[in-house]
Amino acid sequence: MTEPTEQPAMRASNADRERVAQILHNALSEGRITVQELEERLDAVYAAKTLAELDPPVADLPAVSAGAVVPSATRTPAIDSRIGGTPGSATSIAIMSSSSRKGNWVVPAQHNSFSFWGSVEIDLRDARFAERVSTITAVSIMGSIEITVPDDVVVEVSGIGFMGAFESKDHRDASQPPPGAPVVRVNGLAFWGAVEVTRKPRRKEIRG
Repeated sequence: MTEPTEQPAMRASNADRERVAQILHNALSEGRITVQELEERLDAVYAAKTLAELDPPVADLPAVSAGAVVPSATRTPAIDSRIGGTPGSATSIAIMSSSSRKGNWVVPAQHNSFSFWGSVEIDLRDARFAERVSTITAVSIMGSIEITVPDDVVVEVSGIGFMGAFESKDHRDASQPPPGAPVVRVNGLAFWGAVEVTRKPRRKEIRG
């Protein structure tokens, strides 16, 4: 008797991964998972090669919750237009001086910022992102680094303040990012200095 041939696992497409990522982002906004859990699950989602590998990250979540799945026709122009382009500078350094990255620029997948007796300003409100997930490593020694992120981007902050402050906050008008939004991870160290990450609406959306 001929043994049945085992069917190969179905490969996952970019659209499949984005559909699952949307469910995870919505679960975060509903309070079902934490930022750390979102990060861990997104890593698994974007590393998935088959449809079966997309099941575990959402196994304990509603398959479809309020607003979880947004049709691609409605989300692509607003979200996907922010992704892509030639990466801009990978560093911003201020040593007894000041430095800024703002306006229309493309944030690389990894950006390193260093401040020593100086100040660095990084404003992402008009920026695009080379990749869907970007990491900013910020190290401030007796200086300051201010990072402004638009509220349609997910922010994950995991830095350390040692005799200094490494903190994140939301502007009073900031809203939750939409499903499938770009992710900015900020890590690093503030030693006798400060690293401050603030989510703000785009300038025209801020009241007062």
